[in-house]
Amino acid sequence: MHTPPPRVVATVAALGLLSQLEVRYGRLLLFQSGGCCDGSTPMCYAQGDFLTGDADICVGFAGETPFYMTPELFSYWQNCQIVLDIADGRGGMFSLDSGTGKRFITQSRLFSDAELAALAAITITTSASHAAR
Repeated sequence: MHTPPPRVVATVAALGLLSQLEVRYGRLLLFQSGGCCDGSTPMCYAQGDFLTGDADICVGFAGETPFYMTPELFSYWQNCQIVLDIADGRGGMFSLDSGTGKRFITQSRLFSDAELAALAAITITTSASHAAR
């Protein structure tokens, strides 16, 4: 059996921006927006400033930063590896990257059949299960 691939990876540039924001705001979390006010962008918050719902899924980590999304959105992304990157421009109005001249973006790639089989053995972690630890 193959080793499961990470569901989330981050570019060096994205990790650099996360590091800059962490110096300023402390520990962070990312939440993949489902497409309301700020489109479907990853939103960056200080931990404690944004409360995830009990059913929200921690799909992985960008460096040390947890990356969450709703179960409904995960149903669309479950067959893809999320690649966190940055682009020039303004971030979402409530996201900590707003005002830096850069914004977080997500790209993706489809998992292979072997990767999906390896991922099937992993339990999905929700916000409620994180809180229970």
